[in-house]
Amino acid sequence: MAPKMDPNAITYLYMRTVGGEVAATSALAPKIGPLGLSPKKIGDDICKGTKDWKGLKVTVKLTIQNRKATVALVPSASSMVIKALKEPVRDRKKEKNVIHDGNIAYSDVYEIAKVMRGRSMARKMAGTVKEILGTCQSVGCTVDGKHPHDWIEEIDAGEVVVEDFEAPPSAE
Repeated sequence: MAPKMDPNAITYLYMRTVGGEVAATSALAPKIGPLGLSPKKIGDDICKGTKDWKGLKVTVKLTIQNRKATVALVPSASSMVIKALKEPVRDRKKEKNVIHDGNIAYSDVYEIAKVMRGRSMARKMAGTVKEILGTCQSVGCTVDGKHPHDWIEEIDAGEVVVEDFEAPPSAE
């Protein structure tokens, strides 16, 4: 028989899921079943916690303590860029390979970079902004009507000055 779990132990579980949809219990069961939690209840909690990100793939962090799970969203750069495009919700089963050819403002890119600053490996905020601009390029959108790589070249040349920003230390 397996040893008893310590009720005060905190377990973290990261999952990639589609926002606003109930996660498949068959995918949840092997991960959270041994912790003594109901996959259906956790699936509903994930659905509630990600309803603002409906239709987008997001990473969810489950913090499990004392057989209680709390859902926290860990947004990725690509999902934040796609959310900033303000595209209508699509049916994932019918519409495949969607091209995100919208336009977002540079201020949106800077705000996304502020959120991602803590997880970025760049030394300065300019590097983080360039990471987000690279994500915009791979998603396929433009920034203030210009190709994202043009922005990167302007930042490298010093034509665009990126205001420095230090992210607050992470909670973990």
